[in-house]
Amino acid sequence: MAVVHRRCAGLDVHRDKIAACIRIRVKGKYEEHHEVFGSFTDDLKKLSHWLRDRKVRHVAMESTGVYWIPVWNVLEKHRRFDLLLVNPAQVRALNGHKTDRIDCARIAEFLQHGRLAGSFIPPAEIREARAVERRRVTLQQDCNRVTNRIGRLLQTANIKLSSVLSNIVGVSGERMLRSIAAGESNGAKLADLVHYSLEGKKDSIVRSLEGRYSPHFRYLLNELLSDLDHLDQKLENVNAQLAKYMAPHGDLVLRLCTIPGIDKVVAWTIISEIGSDVSAFPDAKHLASWAALCPGNNESAGKRKSGRTNKGNKYLRRALVQAAWAAGRSKNTFLSALFSRILRRHGMKKAAVAVAHRMLTYIYYVIRDGGSYVEKGGDYFDRLHPERTASRLLARLDALDYYTSAIIRKVHQPEPPGELKPGRGRPCKCADRGVPCPHPPRLFRTSPSPRVLSKANPAKPVPEGQLCRKCNDWGVPCIHLKPRK
Repeated sequence: MAVVHRRCAGLDVHRDKIAACIRIRVKGKYEEHHEVFGSFTDDLKKLSHWLRDRKVRHVAMESTGVYWIPVWNVLEKHRRFDLLLVNPAQVRALNGHKTDRIDCARIAEFLQHGRLAGSFIPPAEIREARAVERRRVTLQQDCNRVTNRIGRLLQTANIKLSSVLSNIVGVSGERMLRSIAAGESNGAKLADLVHYSLEGKKDSIVRSLEGRYSPHFRYLLNELLSDLDHLDQKLENVNAQLAKYMAPHGDLVLRLCTIPGIDKVVAWTIISEIGSDVSAFPDAKHLASWAALCPGNNESAGKRKSGRTNKGNKYLRRALVQAAWAAGRSKNTFLSALFSRILRRHGMKKAAVAVAHRMLTYIYYVIRDGGSYVEKGGDYFDRLHPERTASRLLARLDALDYYTSAIIRKVHQPEPPGELKPGRGRPCKCADRGVPCPHPPRLFRTSPSPRVLSKANPAKPVPEGQLCRKCNDWGVPCIHLKPRK
């Protein structure tokens, strides 16, 4: 096996200790030097000096929880080290052959022969922005939990506010909840606090506010509202801090927001997770695989078993799928057309993931090329193959018993009025067999002007012996009834 690095090191990282192995190729033979270090900062500095004294440049370690981060922080300061963080699945040991000494030696061996693929580690400033952005996600989830607790508390008091308002902590809902917590229980007075857009729901709101207002209920409601205010304040502080990190990337944020479904918060999430440089990914497919937004591969003996997505960056995946739902509801956009196209065949969830995949592809090129998103239009698929679109729409009109002229039927050449044209289908073999043909000809008639069946323009009455109204309206022998033998 070819040797990529003559001198390299592998680290088996744990919470309290790090097992290190230096592997050297000398005159066709391999030498290994083993050492065990602690996980305190001074121990990690000793590890750095130990590697540097032995002229090691390439170091690989497995991503064990968060315990690899202190090691990375210390070794990253020395620019002489080329660090590689690998997935533990790539260096998994066989059962019965696993020790810390064997693990670090195996990592060093795989690195020496170039058998390891490193994980994407962004620069330090992007990692800081990523930590702040993930903190924002955690706070937003906490806000959602408190909101759900408020909804459950209202149900226990026979208050059905969630049946009338889509957001019980919105502008109108928050006003009424704070008034209830202050001691108000009159439904009519509480309904007067709603926004003017809910004037038509006042009667329903008054009915929903008829409940059991006890001191215990008001105490718990006050506690939950206080928690919600505290979380909202912390969320504002985190957003302000994240805005400072995103200030140097203002132009990129604006260009990302040109993609339907992506707003400022989603753009911040994208930059925090990917960064402003996508050179670590050879193409958009690698980026989609890293974010787990592409189908997985599970095939054996020529049979494809499952195509469900694998695990990836859940923060980026969550943000893009949410943006895909918003893009699917946008008006006259390519992404909404793509969402509807996949929805008909595979359902809403798969359509959302597919649109998120396409959005991530656009994001890759927007970041790499420095351009902006160019909208293709909601009729892109109709313009892609206009003859297919015309045939499909005409088939739907025929299914509704609508009649169209040859001018509208651009897929056919216009014929003189009243002339019959052979229809599509396999011709019969009666002539080859030398028997009289009992099959009626498959014909259709072209009309010079469109005709629509309606109450004002009813269909012709069916004469005696002609059982098919459609063929009678076309003026041809019935082609739907099978001849009796």
